[in-house]
Amino acid sequence: MEKIYNFSAGPAMLPIPVMNRIKQDLCNWKGLGTSVMEISHRSEYFLRFVRETEEDLRELLEIPSNYKVLFCQGGARGQFSAIPVNLLNQSSCNPDYIESGYWSQAARIEAEKYCTPNVINIRKKFNKTNAILSIYDWKISSQSAYIHYCPNETIDGIAIYEEPSFDDKIIIGDFSSMILSRIINIKKYGLIYASAQKNIGIAGITLVIIRDDLLKNNNIAPSILNYQILSNNNSMFNTPPTFSWYISGLIFKWLKNIGGIKKIQEINNNKADLLYKTIDNSNLYINNINNINRSNTNVTFQLLNNNLNNLFLKESYDNGLHALKGHCIVGGFRASIYNAMPIEGVEKLAKFMIDFEDKYV
Repeated sequence: MEKIYNFSAGPAMLPIPVMNRIKQDLCNWKGLGTSVMEISHRSEYFLRFVRETEEDLRELLEIPSNYKVLFCQGGARGQFSAIPVNLLNQSSCNPDYIESGYWSQAARIEAEKYCTPNVINIRKKFNKTNAILSIYDWKISSQSAYIHYCPNETIDGIAIYEEPSFDDKIIIGDFSSMILSRIINIKKYGLIYASAQKNIGIAGITLVIIRDDLLKNNNIAPSILNYQILSNNNSMFNTPPTFSWYISGLIFKWLKNIGGIKKIQEINNNKADLLYKTIDNSNLYINNINNINRSNTNVTFQLLNNNLNNLFLKESYDNGLHALKGHCIVGGFRASIYNAMPIEGVEKLAKFMIDFEDKYV
């Protein structure tokens, strides 16, 4: 069977070594004669696995000891509610919500159920391209309770590579599509969160990394979203999504084995460079994002001849290049090249794009 490369924005493809390990463990985990999907989350085997998984993640991201690691449920959308409910109280000033695209806007809309966010739009036009204001030009409120932003907007393919640094401010980042793909200075943030189905594993679990001083006894937050309760119960206040957690652990091991975050960032940069060069050197494809804000994980592009759109989708699919259709909000095409996408997949896509242009333009 022809090799298939899945460019889906999420759920995304998994590394082949991880898939093979899942197959091996599926019916007999650690020689117990029990499926990994059936093992009790209270068993000594799973608890040992949980400790090791957190240690691996801490090593990969260099997480300081004064930060808690929580494995939550409800996806990133669950955190849109959990953050204001946990961090705000009656005396809190309204938070700043930085809007750069669809997902940062969605977080703000959810937060409006609990507070009145200060909305700061940072999108701009630069030389006919879509761009992001430099962090130094963000109009941060002097008394805001926290600052929320999304460093990578998957739908638009637009990214923020500067890391925020505002004195005495709690910075919160939605790293769902960036986590584990590049180096992050965790110390700059009060809290970062990420849904799993892009770089962490499969859907069902959400990572939260939160500074100790932000954990509070909170009687308003639902227990399942309460960071203090989750921390006190080692993320197992209720039965966790054990299979998603297990796969996350395999992903962390895989990343360590290939050289960690520094190595995967180098690989990701090479993949993105190849794809953007293919677009920029063509007379058919166009990317409308300013160079310094181009996403290295979600490469969006349009065809200058829209009559070729359906044909491009069909022929790319027939060539084993799947899920390239852009989000319905923006149209066009999107190649999501998360950690698990090998360079060979991007090389095949680039070659197809060049051949397609030669054939029809």
